[in-house]
Amino acid sequence: MIFIKNEAEIRLMRESCRIVAEILYELGKMIKPGISTWRLNKKAEEIITDNYAEPAFKNYQVPGLKPYPFAICSSINNEIVHGYSSKNKILREGDIIGIDTGAKKNGFYGDAARTFAVGNISEENEKLLRVTQLALSRAIERCKVGSRIGDISSIIEQTAKENGFYVADGLTGHGVGRELHEDPIVPNIGKSGRGPRLVEGMTIAIEPMFNVGTSKTVEKEWVFFTADNSNSAHFENTVLIKKEGPEILTLLERN
Repeated sequence: MIFIKNEAEIRLMRESCRIVAEILYELGKMIKPGISTWRLNKKAEEIITDNYAEPAFKNYQVPGLKPYPFAICSSINNEIVHGYSSKNKILREGDIIGIDTGAKKNGFYGDAARTFAVGNISEENEKLLRVTQLALSRAIERCKVGSRIGDISSIIEQTAKENGFYVADGLTGHGVGRELHEDPIVPNIGKSGRGPRLVEGMTIAIEPMFNVGTSKTVEKEWVFFTADNSNSAHFENTVLIKKEGPEILTLLERN
């Protein structure tokens, strides 16, 4: 069931999403060679606590797995999503790291992700980040009342193919609101004109995940890896559907 948010609920979501955007902004300033993902996770938890919110990912449960233990997913290089944090997981010059995080406040969630360069990165990695972010931007442009989910999915897939990258198998965006994951599912592949229509008051998390060498993935506990160990990038925003056009809720003016 797709939940349509009223104005009061949207105001609450804006606050949760603002916290998520603040986390990504502050962690982006910290990312450099030599820092551990443990320190990044600790900073994220501090920001969430300071804002009287809860980490959306920490203790999140799915059948067959132990609860996820971190406030952020820190996914380095060939880790597509859900990477773990550790004092021994140290960023190195040339790495790329995806940070995915969520916050819950006043009963509503925000969810977003960015992939960051660690120092100087290769031209291939620069292109990977640029194209994945472009896919997200193009997808958001299609978030108009009356459009369909397939219009979002198709432009993400098209952007990957046009630039020689691969969409990670089986990983999708989703609705977000009172639950971290709500209907509708927002696939990263699909055909225009298919799927649920977008209506005013829908809030969806759009999150293209592009791989360099293959669409195939390998799942180990929570973490998804590229099957060929090539690098992967992940960008995500929570978006509100409005008559006058989409509003990106997880975006600060300064990031």
